[in-house]
Amino acid sequence: MRVITGTARGKRLKTLDGQDVRPTSEKVKEAMFSIIQFDLPEARVLDLFAGSGQLGIEALSRGAKSCVFVDKSRNSINIIRENVESCGFSERSRIINISAADYLRSCPETDIAILDPPYSNGLIEEALPLLESRMSAGGIVVCEHEAGLELPERVGRLVKKREYGYGKTIALTTYTVEEN
Repeated sequence: MRVITGTARGKRLKTLDGQDVRPTSEKVKEAMFSIIQFDLPEARVLDLFAGSGQLGIEALSRGAKSCVFVDKSRNSINIIRENVESCGFSERSRIINISAADYLRSCPETDIAILDPPYSNGLIEEALPLLESRMSAGGIVVCEHEAGLELPERVGRLVKKREYGYGKTIALTTYTVEEN
């Protein structure tokens, strides 16, 4: 697993072993960042269910102003910290060991949120209503999930913009914040 482009291009990242970890493939990661590439410069990014931190690190490498990495696994937090430090992004990063739901109840506003939770646990559906009030005007939410999962068309101010399919197992759904 490596950083695809930007200031940390080619940097190898560590990941955890085991069944609970499912790093995003380079193909899907490239597609994800093609979707948000023009919104990344100077954006405040939230990498929710961060795992190894690869998605937030990719955002920082491509010009995001800052990234908050959230994961409830202590082992994941340790890997994220190692990866962030090895890429030189410590000063632009905040790494928090807490559940997504607990973090979203009191977090600051964010511009881009990336959600890549373990599949088939209902975590995206739980997070979206909590996240919607924490998004900035014009904000974007990108959800990576199992193919076939139907996410709602609207969650408060979040309006589904587009769905993308990548093979038989992976899909991306994007939401934008509807401005009043």
